[in-house]
Amino acid sequence: MIVEARDLGFAYRAEAVLRGVTIRLVPGITAVVGPNAAGKSTLLKCLCGILRPSGEVRLEGRDLGAFRGRDLERLVSYLPQDLSGRAALTVFETVLLGRAHELGWRVSREDLRATAALLDELAIADLGDRNIGELSGGQFQMVAIAQALARRPRVLLMDEPTSSLDMEHQFAICSWIRRLTDSRGITTAMALHDLNIAARFADTVYLLEAGKVRCSGPPAEVLTEETIRSVYRVSTRVVIDGEGRPLVTPLGLAREFP
Repeated sequence: MIVEARDLGFAYRAEAVLRGVTIRLVPGITAVVGPNAAGKSTLLKCLCGILRPSGEVRLEGRDLGAFRGRDLERLVSYLPQDLSGRAALTVFETVLLGRAHELGWRVSREDLRATAALLDELAIADLGDRNIGELSGGQFQMVAIAQALARRPRVLLMDEPTSSLDMEHQFAICSWIRRLTDSRGITTAMALHDLNIAARFADTVYLLEAGKVRCSGPPAEVLTEETIRSVYRVSTRVVIDGEGRPLVTPLGLAREFP
């Protein structure tokens, strides 16, 4: 599914957060990167209909506002950055609720089987009977990702999906999202702070700065020493690996600010 946003603008009260953002998401993984307050989270909320920006957002050429709530939920799954709320549910029940748009008065065997298979594939089946209030921050993050994936969306929007995870689980989750995206033809967009995660797993990178798209394209074209220095005010060494992907090593604060 193709998601197109043109000339998006959004402000919280009098403070403009997005300024004329145009972005195109296609099947594959798109990383949205940028400094704090660049507009990454706001952009994802506009793309899934939580916020109503100026400009236009279209799914497969159809205006986002034309979709009914339930129909939009079947197509687009959004994982927010703030995952602080924890109901009195087990991990299995929480992930099962990700299929809520398909559940009727009775839970089918297929719903139970699909939920169990998802937990097993994410290697968190051992948490199934645990109350989510008992989980660590990283475990809870993984359960929230599983719930978003349980909807079998065509568009998956994720705001900092690896923020509470250690290095092993960051790569495990991103590798799984990569495989799922490719095997099911999903259009995935992730707002990320870690430039190396973005470089390793994304097909396309959009770099936001002060609510605008500074540049976009393949990771090696966007994540350059010059661009990172200009936007992040940090000096780096960027090396292109054998797969053509950049590896970013921070060296220190840039001495000269543009």
